[in-house]
Amino acid sequence: MQAACEPTFRLSSFSIGHRLARAVWGVAYLFLFRPTPKILNNWRIFLLRLFGARLERSVVVHSSARIWAPWNLKMGEGACLGPHVDCYDCAEITLGAWSVVSQYSFLCGATHDYTLLSLPLVAKAIRIGKHAWVCADVFIGPGVSIGEGSIVGARSSVYRDAPAWSVFAGNPAKFVRPREIR
Repeated sequence: MQAACEPTFRLSSFSIGHRLARAVWGVAYLFLFRPTPKILNNWRIFLLRLFGARLERSVVVHSSARIWAPWNLKMGEGACLGPHVDCYDCAEITLGAWSVVSQYSFLCGATHDYTLLSLPLVAKAIRIGKHAWVCADVFIGPGVSIGEGSIVGARSSVYRDAPAWSVFAGNPAKFVRPREIR
């Protein structure tokens, strides 16, 4: 007899088709995406589009960026995913035009419902507004929106929405000052 506090084993909440698509993407990522040199950005963009990513012109995705599900990635014109960015896009992750996500940042598009013993996955979309800059090694939590023109300082952790044209820093990230363009 199972104790009342022990969760029951459950299979993945993702469909077989989804898991198969992830497996195919994993192989393509490993052999066709990851080993490419910097100058082959157009090849990486082609592969991402082939797997359903919606990418505008002149986007940059570094070969070391890890994209969990390309079909949930949307990037506006000139947007950039820097080196070693981890894009855990269980739900849609949108980067606005000319936004930058710098190296080693983690865009976390899912969490778990801790109120249930089975801890089911809860996916929540992330939105980074146009002209926003997510500096190095930043954590962006599930469901967070970074407003247009905002900056999130290096090594910050963002758990709540950041309004437009503001500077945020710290863990948890707090408002520092308005961002003024000269």
